[in-house]
Amino acid sequence: MPIAKMRSQKPQDPLIPIILSVVLASILIVYPLSYNVSGWRPAWMFMVMLFWVLCQPTWCGVWFAFATGIFTDLLLDAPLGLNALSFVLITFVVRFFTRERRILTFANLWLIAAMAIVAHLSFIWMSQTMGGLQFSIARHWQPLLTSLFIWPVVYYLLRRWSI
Repeated sequence: MPIAKMRSQKPQDPLIPIILSVVLASILIVYPLSYNVSGWRPAWMFMVMLFWVLCQPTWCGVWFAFATGIFTDLLLDAPLGLNALSFVLITFVVRFFTRERRILTFANLWLIAAMAIVAHLSFIWMSQTMGGLQFSIARHWQPLLTSLFIWPVVYYLLRRWSI
């Protein structure tokens, strides 16, 4: 490819893929499933938010995490600000620890995502326990396994717009 043609190509803006991925994640978190299967539903919105925060730090930051968290609270009829606070705290910590590492391999991202998903589920569990909600602890941790197994799918579907 000629150099003049390479210089004229601009990097693709990820705004449309970001919006589409958030819309698709919102559909996946509210799609009706049977009771036995619904407990295994991955944390779709959290994974999409985490991917964009890690792989597009110039486009998505703490405000993006806050907006997707509030959106998730509204979709799930959760206490307003519960997911938003979790998303913002985890985004801040993740951005703080990865600010000087711009080369993130798939294995590094998977490890970061695993720790972030555990932190998110722990925060939600502690908040609900302090709020007096009674639920099965085994059922609360089911999304951890499915989210860890689905993360590579989310990564490989969205990575073409991340750089």
